[in-house]
Amino acid sequence: MNHSGERILNFVLDKFPLARKKPITAEDDLLESGIIDSLGILDLVSFLEQEFGIIVADDELIPDHFQSVLRLTQFVEHKVNEAAASRQ
Repeated sequence: MNHSGERILNFVLDKFPLARKKPITAEDDLLESGIIDSLGILDLVSFLEQEFGIIVADDELIPDHFQSVLRLTQFVEHKVNEAAASRQ
């Protein structure tokens, strides 16, 4: 797991008690397992926007992006690269 993934995983472990009760991996389904609910997604989006300097649009709030730490990392890296490309 890369640095972004580690930062996201650490946030999930710190913020969501269920993530600490059973060890989670980058591939574990955060939504289906109940680790993150709809309010948790809002907390997570706020963290991602502040931590990585991205903006998550309403139409990007889909379960696929929030399914696992791995998916979140891929989504964040895509957004960061997209923002960097638009600044050039």
